[in-house]
Amino acid sequence: MIGIAWKGPVLIGCLAAVCLVATDARAQHRDPLAEFRNLMVDQEIVAAGVDDPRVVEAMRTTPRHEFVSVSQRRYAYLDMALPIGESQTISPPFVVALMTESLDPQPTDKVLEIGTGSGYQAAVLSGLVREVYTIEIVRSLGLRAERTLKRLRYDNVHVKVGDGFQGWPEHAPFDKIIVTCSPERVPPALVAQLKEGGRIVIPVGERYDQTLCLLKKVNGKMVSEALRPTLFVPMTGQAEDNRQVKPDPANPAIHNGDFELIAGDPPRASGWHYQRLLELVADGSAPSGKTYAKFNNRQPGRGCRALQGLAVDGREVRALQVVMQVRGRNIAPGQNAGHLPVLGVTFYDANRAVVGHGIVGPFRGTFDWQTETGTIEVPRQAREGIVRIGLLGAVGEIAFDAIELKGVKR
Repeated sequence: MIGIAWKGPVLIGCLAAVCLVATDARAQHRDPLAEFRNLMVDQEIVAAGVDDPRVVEAMRTTPRHEFVSVSQRRYAYLDMALPIGESQTISPPFVVALMTESLDPQPTDKVLEIGTGSGYQAAVLSGLVREVYTIEIVRSLGLRAERTLKRLRYDNVHVKVGDGFQGWPEHAPFDKIIVTCSPERVPPALVAQLKEGGRIVIPVGERYDQTLCLLKKVNGKMVSEALRPTLFVPMTGQAEDNRQVKPDPANPAIHNGDFELIAGDPPRASGWHYQRLLELVADGSAPSGKTYAKFNNRQPGRGCRALQGLAVDGREVRALQVVMQVRGRNIAPGQNAGHLPVLGVTFYDANRAVVGHGIVGPFRGTFDWQTETGTIEVPRQAREGIVRIGLLGAVGEIAFDAIELKGVKR
């Protein structure tokens, strides 16, 4: 999954300095990164609604910095996805905590994980359940994760290199199954390998329009509950080969830019994920349709945003033209002058490394609904992007509606 950092250069710099001396977290009498990890858990996990005490404790004690490369360790305790190589990422901590809580892990459970990645999700589960069986399709990632888990003595985690679409029948049935990559539909083998009364937590849907779902097996049938919009890397192998709806990177576009498509309980805007302090308002004043998105924040620096992924090929698209409706109330910078609301796009290459940024904005003060336009240049190396809207660390109130985005051909 891809995400955006929530803190600025001060915390990053502190993390970088401490990470230079951090080695095996379990071997140290005092974990030098515990302060940063606890701050992240308090501000980005507990404050966002995860309250299972066992899950929260697992997030406090699992050394995420051990599951990323040395070059990425300065970002380990920011709530963001990070590249781990082979076009894959480690999910943001909030997403890991949310999925773990939704799984309802019990000490007697045998859990199957599809998509080992770095091994971080398996490590979080390790202390919460009896056994974890985890499958990674990319051999280099699977072997690296296995070495890391063994080094850190997560002895109840078992790693296999293979296609998770088929599950792990030799060790079925499983009490719980967690999938950390997104297929278009739930693989039938996973349903077959789940115990009666068991749970599957899985992101399903189109490449850039996914829903995190909780499925429960009741009387042999799966009962599905939509949890929230989300964005994960695709499940590769057979799942991707069978995908019917493919993204169109030559024609990037925003989905649900008028915020009329709403799903879930509590209600959330479809197509937008990582929604923080977003309120969907239908008060008769929307410039387009009935509903608009409003962000309100009084705490400087607080994460207040919504994100959306899109396919964009920089070899074919030279720029993104943006048109949207924006309204502001008492907007002021947050912890620094750069904390102001924008519509921003971060571009990623084929390996999911950042290759560029662009914004429309920033916005300040108080103003009524107005049309804002802008052009964002697309790096030639870009293969996908993340659009972000919100206060983004600022204080005050900002509203968005009728967001349109169109690619300009090279």
